[in-house]
Amino acid sequence: MQSSQFDLVPILMQLVFAAGFVVLTIIGSSFLGPKRASKNKDQNFECGIESIGNARIPFNVKYFLVAILFVLFDVEVIFMYPWAVNFKEFGWDGLWKMGIFMFLLVVGLLYEFKKKGLEWD
Repeated sequence: MQSSQFDLVPILMQLVFAAGFVVLTIIGSSFLGPKRASKNKDQNFECGIESIGNARIPFNVKYFLVAILFVLFDVEVIFMYPWAVNFKEFGWDGLWKMGIFMFLLVVGLLYEFKKKGLEWD
């Protein structure tokens, strides 16, 4: 099966249209939207917390460990679903590669256990 650079034109067009849509939407909403500020509208809504002090307060490391855990399992689902659908086509080579991938995910999970990212205080 031969492929050429012209096969990538639809992908490039889609990227240009998507980026153009985003830019036009942002610019259009800034021109068309109302611009009425008031003290009542500038207050935090429902669950907002009033800002006090400096914004550069250090975060607890637990926040980042939970974020790593979320990314770890999110990436796992993204790659395992297509692999499971095409399991027979990949054969032993695909099984070997998925084993390596799962090993790396388990290493990440063990890191989370070691850093106690799954324990809630």
